[in-house]
Amino acid sequence: MTDTLDTSETLDTSDIDRYLGVPLARNRAVDPIHVNDIRRWAQAMRHPNRLYYDPAYAAESRFGRIVAPQSFTANCEAGHGARPALQGHIPDSHMLFGGDEWWFFGPRIFAGDLVTVEQMAFDYRRTETKFAGPTVIQRGDNHYTNDRGEKIALQRASAVRYRPASARQAESFGGREHEPEWSDDELQRLDEQRRVYAQSITDLGHDPRLFGSVKAGDELPVKVIGRHSVVSFTTEWRAFTMNGWDTMTREELVPAVDSGWTEEMSVSHEKAAWDPEYADGAYYGASRGHLFAEYSRRIGMPRPYGYGASMGAWIMDYLSSWAGEWGFVAHVNSQYRGPAFTGDATYFRATVTETADALDPAMGEVRLAYTLTNQRDEVLAKGTGEVLLPRR
Repeated sequence: MTDTLDTSETLDTSDIDRYLGVPLARNRAVDPIHVNDIRRWAQAMRHPNRLYYDPAYAAESRFGRIVAPQSFTANCEAGHGARPALQGHIPDSHMLFGGDEWWFFGPRIFAGDLVTVEQMAFDYRRTETKFAGPTVIQRGDNHYTNDRGEKIALQRASAVRYRPASARQAESFGGREHEPEWSDDELQRLDEQRRVYAQSITDLGHDPRLFGSVKAGDELPVKVIGRHSVVSFTTEWRAFTMNGWDTMTREELVPAVDSGWTEEMSVSHEKAAWDPEYADGAYYGASRGHLFAEYSRRIGMPRPYGYGASMGAWIMDYLSSWAGEWGFVAHVNSQYRGPAFTGDATYFRATVTETADALDPAMGEVRLAYTLTNQRDEVLAKGTGEVLLPRR
């Protein structure tokens, strides 16, 4: 999103400044995490690592039971992580998830845990994009802590805030209104690629991936997710705890902000008083464009598309399953460049760029660069990460 759109429009960002650096809210699930929440998450993220759903397999692991993948941390937030990046009223606007940066501090999540998330707006900048002309890139922080007082992670989320009318005018995704057709041979190749990737997880099993076995230039196994569909996107949406009715508590530390969504992408709190569907987000609200083609088009998308929060989870699953159960994803920094549309598949590739000592002398640090593309080799996301592996 670098080319400019010829338009004289501007976005009013005057309301954002008063929220920067101010604690916004504290969120927590009403009920402790259940092991089936973890299973449902792995299923929704289409991640075939048995550590996250098979009790017999998990019992033989270093954890002795089912453990949540590190990506599950994103499931503990009320707002898909982007809420603190949406503070301040921008009239007649919408948003896309623009990226995630995560720092993980060690504690893992298990059934029975309660995770609290504290939020704060971080910064923003104005820019021009091919997609929608005048655009605001805003960032906000989520701090994740368990009920034992241990800090799990810091997430710095980026929101791309724009005016839907400008995106419709730009027609950046013109010609993408229809899903691609896949031949039987192409679908068979897709299945075979998925099988090979799943086998790479099985082959490592419970063994450690040792730091000394890795060198710069090594390539990770290719992972494929897809084809995507409204069904798969809906499954993702419903796996997020926050998207169940009355599943989260939210303590507002400042008055709740009206971000300025257009009317058709807003919830109806009046109607939600007698039917919560009207504030559901997917049925009614800012996320309905992901699942309904009519509303996709209204915000500048040609057809239903995937969630940025899920894309971030896919990346963490990809890196953490390569690292194995004795490894740990310490940091990822992802930029989302394009959506995963219905009918498309997403391919994950990563390369080791460098190895280095870690602060913990028992571990070594592996630095990686990763890219997500679709079947047309268009880049959907890219970024870098640091993974810790045991030395022995």
